[in-house]
Amino acid sequence: MSTLEMLLRLGAGVGLGAVIGVERQYRARMAGLRTNALVAAGATLFVLLSAHGFHGTSADPTRVAAQIVSGIGFLGAGVIMREGLSVRGLNTAATLWCSAAVGALAGSGMYSTAAAGTVVVVVVNTVLRYAGRAVDRHPEAGSEQLAQYLFAAVTDDANEAHVRALLVQALTRTGFRLVSISSRNAGEAGRVEVSAELIGDERDDRQMESAVSRLSLEPSVTSVGWSIPHPAAPEDR
Repeated sequence: MSTLEMLLRLGAGVGLGAVIGVERQYRARMAGLRTNALVAAGATLFVLLSAHGFHGTSADPTRVAAQIVSGIGFLGAGVIMREGLSVRGLNTAATLWCSAAVGALAGSGMYSTAAAGTVVVVVVNTVLRYAGRAVDRHPEAGSEQLAQYLFAAVTDDANEAHVRALLVQALTRTGFRLVSISSRNAGEAGRVEVSAELIGDERDDRQMESAVSRLSLEPSVTSVGWSIPHPAAPEDR
């Protein structure tokens, strides 16, 4: 194989991996444009190495390529995080795995299959996102209502925007859907209360406590807590 052909395969692997990474970068995921492009490039290079880097009767060109799958498994495990009862990063890890497969196809010279695989990955991460939301479990008529939480943090005027951003970040990790967020005077001069409303399919007080614990460590937050606006559930943390 000529050097030009190798460079062409490497360029195809990097380009197709970058196409997958653009969508991940736009979604602000942990593994974005550069990570997916590098994973695809690495898989392409390993395939080229296994096919053309070894010679002789004892050479096994499939041995190096086979290790790509297990190697990407370790990389994918690094982006999977457990937060309370929820797990994040599974889709990102699966996308990295697919990027490696696309790179391996490009390294083998299967350009059309690699391009088709890229299209499938992008479609799954975009179109099926909305399909997944459409089929999410919803309470049936007459069943229990959605779990609702009110979350509030008090800070000073200078740190209001910062605390709002921290509040949104902390509440997003709980897995609940953020309905609204607002700010109002806390009754003291220079103090602002930032409040948010969340809903979920079921109660998970442990996640709320986890969010409170994270925000309570912020020096600009003087008080933080959550409550359940339901007459039958007067708990207040």
